[in-house]
Amino acid sequence: MTLPFIIEPAELEAALEQPDLLIWDLGKAETYQQAHVPNALHVNGKDITLGMPPAPGLLPPKEQLSLLFGHLGLTADKHVVVYDDEGGPWAGRMIWVLDSIGHQKYSFLNGGIHSWIAEQRPISRVPHSVEASDYQVDVVHEAFTVTADEILADVNGAAPTLDIWDVRTPAEFSGEKVLSQRGGHIPGAKHYEWTQALDTEHHLRLRKTEEIQQELAALGIQGDKTVVTHCQTHRRSGLSYVIAKHLGWQVKAYAGSWSEWGNLPNTPVEVGH
Repeated sequence: MTLPFIIEPAELEAALEQPDLLIWDLGKAETYQQAHVPNALHVNGKDITLGMPPAPGLLPPKEQLSLLFGHLGLTADKHVVVYDDEGGPWAGRMIWVLDSIGHQKYSFLNGGIHSWIAEQRPISRVPHSVEASDYQVDVVHEAFTVTADEILADVNGAAPTLDIWDVRTPAEFSGEKVLSQRGGHIPGAKHYEWTQALDTEHHLRLRKTEEIQQELAALGIQGDKTVVTHCQTHRRSGLSYVIAKHLGWQVKAYAGSWSEWGNLPNTPVEVGH
């Protein structure tokens, strides 16, 4: 089965009966109970985070991930479609997790449950279940993640090789709103809030790719360097991870995000816009 990376509701509806398809709903539990895509399993986003300060956005250990994906019925031949009820942050984080465990058969439902319902696609209110698998996460691939030390070395280097894309709110970026011991942003980071990429007039779909690309280019993010995206805990930056992949860029997540950077004693911080 071949499905596009960014999949539209009509394309997903046409594939609903495919036997090698898994659909994961990462929205709120109450939203799932009210309406979800038929055959979608509900996944609690907290299950794909470590959840421990100062960097709760790091990945859980391999053993925990193995149990989760076994419960979700993942096997090497399955194609996974992910969505949520916010336009894509949790779904995008799941794409990053799948990259990290080496499973790259996946699609991102454009607009999530909002676009699905707006197009009057079929819905279910009955919780779905699948046969568990014996999926084992043997290795977590580091190629999709950067560490604070790697960013620090790049910031202090003579010729930076990373473009830092900070997707938090303007107040968080400037340091006006402080959610860690220190507020502000990584020196040289570019700010483009994750919600700017969403089309609120069209049910939280992504805006036109060329428009997003032009806006990022105006900030200096052009895909000629490795793009590193982050927020406070690498939830909101799940969407920017998807966008960068969609643009064909090399992208990595700073999973520690500001919750780690802003709480470390030796990391440089800039304030203001």
